[in-house]
Amino acid sequence: MKRFINVLLSVISLIIGLTAIPLMAQIELADGCTNGTQSSGAIYRICMPQEWNHDLVVFAHGYVSPYEPVGIPEDQLVLPDGTSVPGIVNSLGYAFAVTSYSKNGLAVKEGISDVVDLVTIFKSDHPLTDKVYLVGASEGGLITTLATETHPDVFSGAMAICGPIGNFCKQVNYWGDFKVVFDYFFPGVLPGTPAGVPDDVVSNWETYQKAIVSAILKRPHATEQLLMVTRAPIDPNDSDSVIETVLGILWYNSFATNDAINELNGSPYDNKGRIYTGSDNDFRLNLLVKRFKADKAALVNIAAGYQTSGNLSVPLVTVHNTGDPIVPYWHEPIYRLKVFSSGASLLHNNIPLFRYGHCNAKASEVLAAFAIMVIKAELWDL
Repeated sequence: MKRFINVLLSVISLIIGLTAIPLMAQIELADGCTNGTQSSGAIYRICMPQEWNHDLVVFAHGYVSPYEPVGIPEDQLVLPDGTSVPGIVNSLGYAFAVTSYSKNGLAVKEGISDVVDLVTIFKSDHPLTDKVYLVGASEGGLITTLATETHPDVFSGAMAICGPIGNFCKQVNYWGDFKVVFDYFFPGVLPGTPAGVPDDVVSNWETYQKAIVSAILKRPHATEQLLMVTRAPIDPNDSDSVIETVLGILWYNSFATNDAINELNGSPYDNKGRIYTGSDNDFRLNLLVKRFKADKAALVNIAAGYQTSGNLSVPLVTVHNTGDPIVPYWHEPIYRLKVFSSGASLLHNNIPLFRYGHCNAKASEVLAAFAIMVIKAELWDL
């Protein structure tokens, strides 16, 4: 009980400090950081606080382009408001650890294996470790959720931010639908399909990006129909969010498609029976939009390694923007239904962030969610 009270007081005090003192966003990374290499080839980093509380926070990072070299994504270790993630974790007294994963791109299976292995590495050097918490964002949110469901013996609690945790097939189809509907309204602007993307698109992305922006600005009504049909979120008070949404989703279509096909042993996208609505002429849209059938092997692999179950044995807190254009908020009610069906409702909390953006969370919001996770994990052990 004494430990629980100490944890509660430390977390609450930092939340209050961050809310009241904006300069707390300038927390610097602790000096005690070391890098190493895992047996998988992944690169890891461990940061120790000056006064350790014997708990560890492992961070599962989000998607990194498969065309980039494997390495820890430094840009993902900073919150949108400038807060250093390792710094804020260390300031709470927790050790911090992160792994690059052994590959970039679609790395869910590799990510799960590497975060579990990272805990083993940490405990071998710090045998007095008590609780281990897993926190992940975007693709890392899915890694976090799956790792929590399948390794409750490793993790005491978890927090998943803006992850595709509800239905991975539906996520793939959301991106694919956006591409084929975009191609219907803006033919020839961006080469490639959900079944494959030419290398030229990736190597000349800046050129294609300019062409996309030019096209959607020249034909605003077509852009409006694109967003209506795909239900892709924008911020109605910010016209720039239209460009952000369109470019964001098409970036994933362009950079993630080929890698996903290789990883899944086939194309997972399927719109054979899809009926699209929301355009000026839905009959014409459904008649002319390109159709694709998913490869069975890809769907089998998704079912085996990328779909969550909702079967929780330790606390999980999920945080998600209601206006997320990349990984839509509808993942949350889908996952909540899974948790309810498995009888684990008390172990799951969802915190909606009522604003536009992908993983667009403030430091105080992340800390509040973290506090809920820690408190529930402590109470679960009493």
